[in-house]
Amino acid sequence: MARQQRSTTPTQESTPPIARVALYARVSTLNNQDPEMQLAELREYAGRRGWQIVEEFTDQGVSGCKESRPALNRMMSDACRRRFDAVLVWKIDRFGRSLKHLVNALAELAALGVAFISLRDNLDLSTPSGRLMFQIIGAMAEFERALIQERVRAGLRNARAKGRRLGRPRVIVDASRIASLRASGDSWSRIQAELGVSKGTAQRAFAGLPKIG
Repeated sequence: MARQQRSTTPTQESTPPIARVALYARVSTLNNQDPEMQLAELREYAGRRGWQIVEEFTDQGVSGCKESRPALNRMMSDACRRRFDAVLVWKIDRFGRSLKHLVNALAELAALGVAFISLRDNLDLSTPSGRLMFQIIGAMAEFERALIQERVRAGLRNARAKGRRLGRPRVIVDASRIASLRASGDSWSRIQAELGVSKGTAQRAFAGLPKIG
């Protein structure tokens, strides 16, 4: 009897079926759009797929550049409790415009077993092609981080080559003035307010004065 050969072809991880979805909509402060336009299309799409809408989360008058938004934060909290199987948005830029935030949020949803679907972008992370697109987005984010780091390093090298001093500007402290104020009985808090320096800076300057006697 011939031995059955084990397949060496990698199998795609099975995705749990989607039954419950959360809708997320956002409109910014830059226009007078009504989130109802987005929600109407999302409701229609969810109905065609036979999905139950658990809740509709809407951020109105909030920029997509902000990673922390009231409705988005509540939705991510509910995702941790697995109140729904997928998040459905009208367009991916309604969910986030920062590549870093987008990748981190989508990775968090994936780790929780919650799918992400962008209607107008035809992006469904519950499918193999959608997961491939997510990997491409992640690679783009990594490339963006590398470019930013290289620009920062190049800027620092250029500044050093021109003899510029990097870091915080040095604070000039009148140690003799501090000694005079202390001799008059002023507290460190009062000296700090009078000279406009931190308490630690004033104390270090005072400690560095030559001792008399």
